[in-house]
Amino acid sequence: MKHAVTAGPIKHGAAEVSSVIVDTYNVELRSEDGFLGDRASKRAFDTILEEWRERMRKLDADPLGAQPADQISKKKLDRLLGGDDLEAAALVHGVVEEFARELAVVVRRFLRLKSWEGTQHIAVGGGLRASRVGELAIARALVLLKADGHDVRLAPIRHHPDEAGLIGCAHLAPAWMFGGHDSLLAVDVGGTNIRAGIIELDLKKDPVQLRNARVGAMELWRHRDDSPTREEAVNRLGRMLRELAKQAGKDKRRLAPFVGVGCPGLIGEDGTIQRGGQNLPGNWESRRFHLPTRIRQALPAIGGNETIVVMHNDAVVHGLSESPFIEGVERWGVLTIGTGLGNARFTKRQVGSANDKERTATA
Repeated sequence: MKHAVTAGPIKHGAAEVSSVIVDTYNVELRSEDGFLGDRASKRAFDTILEEWRERMRKLDADPLGAQPADQISKKKLDRLLGGDDLEAAALVHGVVEEFARELAVVVRRFLRLKSWEGTQHIAVGGGLRASRVGELAIARALVLLKADGHDVRLAPIRHHPDEAGLIGCAHLAPAWMFGGHDSLLAVDVGGTNIRAGIIELDLKKDPVQLRNARVGAMELWRHRDDSPTREEAVNRLGRMLRELAKQAGKDKRRLAPFVGVGCPGLIGEDGTIQRGGQNLPGNWESRRFHLPTRIRQALPAIGGNETIVVMHNDAVVHGLSESPFIEGVERWGVLTIGTGLGNARFTKRQVGSANDKERTATA
């Protein structure tokens, strides 16, 4: 089944977005055991934690109790890391160290790719980043890379992971879309959660870089706990967006007729998910399924205007949230540690482009 390519300057999965060129994304590095990126995912962290606990159980009680690793919250691990139980703290430290070594291995492989050549900075996002444990793992991986002679900066992404994938959607919108509006709707689809939110743009202070874009309201659904079908997931997302549109009206926000979407996988120009959606509920890679169309059907108009939906890879969108704050660097990348390991590499476009001027004119 063919789907209409979005007209004009708006394209799904575009190679040029806002102030950056998307050099590559959704790279699937392979190793003898499968996908190399799986060694630096949240699942990998949980596996390492469980293996360490199993070793300790052979000789003594598990200092973390009986709760499975994938159900132990990041907040609990952070408390243990800085708590008075030194054995538990040492256990978490050991897990962080092992995971950091795996992350460093994965980063080294990315840096050897021609498409990642010259990368100077890597922002790390995803759920694990929203914890002291995650930040420590990122910092330790950076130290290991430096010790190995790699001159690259590795740092946590600026925004909270729950918000980065929404804020980045503002950079998918064309400049003309902002005329007369001060906010837009955004969606972040992940293997564990689906988030939808209202992005407040604050164009008067920064109409070009969108440094002040922020999440004004958000709904989060942990769909993995409910094991929905694809249809149930899409219908739930539609309800979330309609509720947010109503909320924007109550708050007297001037909502643009636009929905930006970040979704795992390789995104075709026609808005289909060509591969990489295996962690989503149901078959999202079917040629008969078209998420942008389904969103338009759920919310056909905003403020009396026909809704425009633009979709890109979720790691790309996370990276776009960071782009206004990348300074002194021409080539940089993003890794998102979640159900899998998302990735994207960017080159900064020249400031003062026609798109920048249009943003200024519409503010």
